[in-house]
Amino acid sequence: MIIKETGFILFLENYEEHIQFYTEKLGLKVREKDEGLSKLEFGGSYLMVEHQGVSSRTEKSRSQNPTVIRIEVEDFDAAVTELEQRGVAVEVQPHSWGTIGIIVDPEGNRIELKKF
Repeated sequence: MIIKETGFILFLENYEEHIQFYTEKLGLKVREKDEGLSKLEFGGSYLMVEHQGVSSRTEKSRSQNPTVIRIEVEDFDAAVTELEQRGVAVEVQPHSWGTIGIIVDPEGNRIELKKF
């Protein structure tokens, strides 16, 4: 098997309303768009965002969503500052293995920033 590209699919309950979070707040560029789905640039892969998900008003538990979207960045502090300037809440947590910035999207999906 030759892998050409990897991708991730995230389902949103309120797709039309919350796709803007990924494009405007996180700054992911749209590669393709169709009714009910968008394919976004995601480093060397893509993030497909589609409708028909289930939202939560708070961060989803691991039983509700056992997957975390991890974004590794070269300049962690600059990325946190940029996101906060766009109105994104980032909770910075230092750990022995590195520091992460936790973001929760409008539907309760966890996203983490980590220094590359």
